[in-house]
Amino acid sequence: MSGGVDSSVTALLLKEQGYDVVGAHMKLWDYVDVGGDIHRDGRCCGIDSITDCRFVCDKIDAPFYVLNLSDAFRKLVIENFVAEYAAGRTPNPCVRCNTEVKWDAFLGKAEELGCSHIATGHYAIVDQGEKSRWRIRKGVDATRDQSYVLWGLNQSALSRTLMPLGGLLKSEVRKIARRHGFRTAEKAESREICFVADDDYHRFLREYASKHELRFHPGQIVHADGRVLGEHEGTEFFTVGQRKGIGIGHATPLYVQSVDPARGQVIVGDDADLYTSELVAEQVNWVSQLPPEQGVTFSCEARIRYLHQPSGASVKTLASDRLHLTFDEKQRAITPGQSVVLYTGDIVIAGGVIARQDSST
Repeated sequence: MSGGVDSSVTALLLKEQGYDVVGAHMKLWDYVDVGGDIHRDGRCCGIDSITDCRFVCDKIDAPFYVLNLSDAFRKLVIENFVAEYAAGRTPNPCVRCNTEVKWDAFLGKAEELGCSHIATGHYAIVDQGEKSRWRIRKGVDATRDQSYVLWGLNQSALSRTLMPLGGLLKSEVRKIARRHGFRTAEKAESREICFVADDDYHRFLREYASKHELRFHPGQIVHADGRVLGEHEGTEFFTVGQRKGIGIGHATPLYVQSVDPARGQVIVGDDADLYTSELVAEQVNWVSQLPPEQGVTFSCEARIRYLHQPSGASVKTLASDRLHLTFDEKQRAITPGQSVVLYTGDIVIAGGVIARQDSST
C-alpha cells in the first residue's frame, strides 16, 4: 500500500471478496539517500503516506505493517538507475522495481507473514490463458493501463498475484473510496519516479555523485554531420530525443540523437533524424507464451515507452532472451535502456530492455 487511492481500494475490494487481507507499506528509500525537499515533494515512503495506509486498514479491520526494503531498493533500483545513465542509457526504474523488489523481496516478506498472494493497485489484469499459462493483460482504463511496466514478472510471481483494479476505471475507483469515507479518495497521483519526486533527475544525479564520489563523463556536443558545437558536463544529463537543456544555440532546434560515454560525446541533430524502425532488445521475458525457437519471426504490436501508442511490428527471435524488432512505420526516439513490450490484442506477449536502435544483430 503506497498511501494512495488505488492501493486503498484494492485492499477494500479484496476484503469484500472474502480475502484475509494484510496491509503492507514498503519503505523503499531514505531522504538522506535521494535528496530533494522532504516538506514539498509529497512522495510515498513518508509519514503521511504511512498514516493514510494505517487509516484505511483500520477502516477495513486489517492488520498493517511497514516493511523496510530500502537496502534491496538501493542496491537493485537506485544503483542501477545511476549506472544506466553512466552507461549512456535511459533506465526505467519502475520496471526494475516491479521485477526485483515488489515481486521478489516483497513477495518473500508476504510469505514470511503467511500470505498466499500479494495484491497491488496496478491497472492491469492477471489471468490464465492457453495451457493454464499465467498472463498479463491491459487494464480496461486505457488512460491508466500499467501492463507496460509489468513485463518482467515470471510465471511463479504471476500465479500469486491479484490485481482487482484491472477491470475498473480510475473514476470508479475514486467513487468507491468516497463512498467508504477514505481520506485517500481525492489524493493526487504522481507519475514521477518515486525517489525523484521533484522530477529533476539532474539534481538527483549530482547529489548522488557528490555523496558517493562518482565522476561524470564530460565532453563535446557534436552535430550528426561531425561539427563540434560545444561542451557539456556529463553524458549522464542527456537522453535520446531530448531538446531542452542541451545548452547550445543553433539556427534550428537540436535534439539528442545518441549518447557515447566512452568518447564523452553527445550527438545532436534534427528531429527527423530521430525516426528509426529497428531495435535489438535483451533480457527478454516471455510472459503469455514460451520462448519461440531461435530465428522464428512473428507479427505483433509493440510499445517503446509507457505512454507510447502500440504500433505494428515484426519480431525475430535471436535467442530465448534476445530479439530483433522492426516496426511497420518508423518510431520517434527509440531509446536504449527503455523497455519494449510486445502485445497481441490486450495480452502482453513479452518484454525486454532496448539495447540499441540500429539494425545490427
